[in-house]
Amino acid sequence: MQTAEQKNKTEEITIALAGNPNSGKTTVFNNLTGARQHVGNWPGVTVEKKEAVLTHEGRQLRVVDLPGAYSLSAYSAEEVVTRNYIVGDRPQVVIDVVDASNLERNLYLTIQLIELGGNVLLLLNMTDVSESMGQKLNVKLLSELLGIPVVSAVARTKKGMDELLDAALRFAEGGAPAKKIKISYGREIEEEIEKIEASIVKRGAARGGAPVRWLAVKLLENDKEAVRALSEAPGGAVLAAEAARSRAHIAAIFREDAESVIAGQRYGFIAGLMKETLTRPVVELPTATDRIDRILVNRALGLPIFALFMFLTFTLVFMLGDPPMRWLGFMFGRLGEYFSALLGGTLFGSLVVDGVIGGVGGVVAFLPNIILLFLAIAILEDSGYMARAAFIMDRVMHVMGLHGKSFIPMLVGMGCSVPAVMSTRMLENRKDRLVTILIVPLVSCGARLPVYILLAGAFFPGHLMGWLSAAGLAVFAIYATGILIAVVMARVLRSTLFRGPETPFVMELPPYRTPSVKSILIHTWERAWMYLRKAGTVVLALTVLMWFAMTFPVYQGGKYNTVQRLSAAQRAGSAQAVTAQIEKQAAAEKLEYSFAGRFAGFIEPVMKPIGFNRRTTIAVISGLAAKEVIVTTLGTAYSLGGAGGRNESLRDAIRGDSSFSPLFAVVLMLFTLTSVPCAATIFIIKKETNSWKWPLFSVVYHSALAWVLCFVVYTAGRALGLGG
Repeated sequence: MQTAEQKNKTEEITIALAGNPNSGKTTVFNNLTGARQHVGNWPGVTVEKKEAVLTHEGRQLRVVDLPGAYSLSAYSAEEVVTRNYIVGDRPQVVIDVVDASNLERNLYLTIQLIELGGNVLLLLNMTDVSESMGQKLNVKLLSELLGIPVVSAVARTKKGMDELLDAALRFAEGGAPAKKIKISYGREIEEEIEKIEASIVKRGAARGGAPVRWLAVKLLENDKEAVRALSEAPGGAVLAAEAARSRAHIAAIFREDAESVIAGQRYGFIAGLMKETLTRPVVELPTATDRIDRILVNRALGLPIFALFMFLTFTLVFMLGDPPMRWLGFMFGRLGEYFSALLGGTLFGSLVVDGVIGGVGGVVAFLPNIILLFLAIAILEDSGYMARAAFIMDRVMHVMGLHGKSFIPMLVGMGCSVPAVMSTRMLENRKDRLVTILIVPLVSCGARLPVYILLAGAFFPGHLMGWLSAAGLAVFAIYATGILIAVVMARVLRSTLFRGPETPFVMELPPYRTPSVKSILIHTWERAWMYLRKAGTVVLALTVLMWFAMTFPVYQGGKYNTVQRLSAAQRAGSAQAVTAQIEKQAAAEKLEYSFAGRFAGFIEPVMKPIGFNRRTTIAVISGLAAKEVIVTTLGTAYSLGGAGGRNESLRDAIRGDSSFSPLFAVVLMLFTLTSVPCAATIFIIKKETNSWKWPLFSVVYHSALAWVLCFVVYTAGRALGLGG
């Protein structure tokens, strides 16, 4: 039999990571866990959950990355998830990651974690930044005053990570008992806390393992989650009434609500703590962040520099990604040729070559460009520049009725619209949130990038001024157009459906950091893997479905009817040319005869004024499920439709199609940008708004917006003789 001590040493230890956004918590998690991470959602909410299992000193540790939060109030889903996990799951250690260069703000969460109970360990991250600012912190005294272990670290360079795990392990095994501190909120408030505590105990209302004092404080703060939970307990109505009387009493004495008074007392405690433990230079010298911000956040230069960064990003994505993209396309082409020769011209052969290989290959070929885009975004995020981008855009967003904070989901949308819609939870004002949700899909996501690269590479080849990629410039222009349209639509929505005062806010600007290579690679790999997984599941299934829709019912018209439809000039050509025309025309008739062709023919009158034929109509319809499928559907349509043989690349095929032109390439990119977002985005809008009203509105308004914009561009372009 195992002794109690032996059993304790074989049990898994759970460590939770908490902290403010931009405190370096994610970098710490990546350093501790590496590639062992498991990502999902917390039960019942759309908040991302990350955890991993590792071994340290022979002990198995489960590390859970809690959502970033500034406090434990019930203002956001992230805050509720964090505190519910700590109360309900009772991790053996809660590591609070704080920015050592901005302690006063970060310690507010620390105080609340200590009040919540449990073993809290404080990790002072970015101590190098703090020291560069001339600050000196008495870590030992800080630990004594807080009554919890404190570890110093620089997560960016992995300094202190082993010491952190050692301290957490000792803490979990009872090696560093905490001297519980108790913040006094003043005589009047303490009296009311004691009254509510006694009432909670008397009625047996304390449930779930939360400390009674913490529950009493939450009732005084009128915390909606605590009020709801306690109102359902025995004697909940009486308890709620007593808490309401206590809040009214405090408001009468202090002339402000209890929540504000309690927050003030916490910050007062933190200020005293800083006076005891932190020494600042008499004259604070400008930091490296201050010096860089003088240029990058300059009122005159900030916006042009941001535009330059974005332009360079998309130029490099196209220039560096084009050679490996062509190589992957060539490899999938050769694979298709092999199976085409092996399986012959059978339906099954067409399914394998055009549906499976063509579908997956058409998306995977763009993986180098996707990786480069995500790599660039990860570098900008980890360096601290992305927060500056929101700050820079604040003036522009204010003109449109929003503020810079709404630009953050738009930046997230460059990766994927789904997490971008979810990230609008950071907006406190419901009108701001709804407007942002409705404009986020107008920012080009990674799924649209393959469409842009295909069309830009086909119709905007070569370089300008000897070095500037014309295709890269075209891709940058469509991304910039999306942001511009989003900003304009925000003004329209704010002036019509969502009238109301603007919500003031303070934009947090984290210090600049040298991005961690490991962190960047992990972020890039996570996003690239999601793209690959989507290619092997969703895109593959949809491509096969579209192959069936474009193949069946099997066309029985034969070549006789096709010959009759050839022009006299076509029939007068060489035998080889006539045969090629017959095969091309027969394949086009086969596509028109299919289910997809018939449906496209049904809506053709609507799409024809903006330059769409049946192939492109089928492609954009398939894009309603996932935007990447537009490329694979075009590949299948041109293979089945006879516009180019299998030995030709899709880029060559559409370039040789008389219905395509540089003007229509622009129109198709614009339609891909502004039309109805993918199905996943529509469903997440429903989940985030808790109503079908707004996703349906999104479908209607995006459809109308796409058609009107494309009609204006296509009509104006043709009038100017630009093609069509």
